[in-house]
Amino acid sequence: MSYTASSNRYEQMEYRRCGNSGLMLPAVSLGLWHNFGDIDSMDKARDILRTAFDHGITHFDLANNYGPPPGSAEKNFGQLFKADFLPYRDELIISTKAGWKMWEGPYGDWGSRKYLVASLDQSLKRMGLDYVDIYYHHRPDPHTPLEETMSTLDLIVRQGKALYVGISSYQPAEAAKAIAILRELGTPCLIHQPKYSMFERWVENGLLDVLGREGVGCIPFSPLAQGMLTNKYLKGVPTDSRAASHRGNGAMEEDQVTPEKLDKVKRLNVLAEQRGQSLAQMALAWVLKDPRITSVLIGASKPEQVTDSLQCIKNYQFSSEELALIEGILR
Repeated sequence: MSYTASSNRYEQMEYRRCGNSGLMLPAVSLGLWHNFGDIDSMDKARDILRTAFDHGITHFDLANNYGPPPGSAEKNFGQLFKADFLPYRDELIISTKAGWKMWEGPYGDWGSRKYLVASLDQSLKRMGLDYVDIYYHHRPDPHTPLEETMSTLDLIVRQGKALYVGISSYQPAEAAKAIAILRELGTPCLIHQPKYSMFERWVENGLLDVLGREGVGCIPFSPLAQGMLTNKYLKGVPTDSRAASHRGNGAMEEDQVTPEKLDKVKRLNVLAEQRGQSLAQMALAWVLKDPRITSVLIGASKPEQVTDSLQCIKNYQFSSEELALIEGILR
């Protein structure tokens, strides 16, 4: 059945300027890290993407190694894009990344010019795209000069294979250096993608200050701690949860669902209910409250999770008392 996007999709979303750029991103973006690989249902993946776009999510985030197996998320997205979203290409922000191991040998990992150029060529082919909107270096490379990695991102923009570039999981000092190199080259760093949630707060130790000062956007991944900050684990580990699926590729495992974390989740859930939100909505709102945050990346295994998460934009204001309660729980 052919797809026609909802006519009121832009009325349901808040859009935020990405740093000092001209680009606006939806406050909530969709990540395809999990649930879009060959082990997953294509019908369900299609429903998730359609639901997201129908509700104003214009940004789909991928990486070369997303799956499993690696590459399959891009391949499957490419098929769904061609079937459903090709007419809407100019309304979409599609991003991908390279930086983790993708193929055997010395040229399939890290941040060399050889790897980054070859990987993007493969990604474009899998997705059936002429260009991506954002291309990220997925993680810092301690072996390759930062100048080589950043000059490759600059080259890729000049070749027309990406409109913007970003970095992911860079610590404050190395992020500042990367941003400075890209600015000097004439291809500003658009955005940084760090891991950030109530349970993962390293970005507060300088990174957000760097991004705010330099006018670079921020789009945290795993803002729900891979589902821990939802109502899914309030009674333990469900058999259909990510923690029980043993997906690999960085997915949460059962031993990470500790009694201590479950206790915090239950207490946070009480506060969320008092705010009239689900735990997921409150956790996303807690990240979005910072004006330096451009968007939050959610994952979803079913369309209903997308629509539930989107309610977070209705209230991301917190009183000082609520913030103090949250800090007390997380301590």
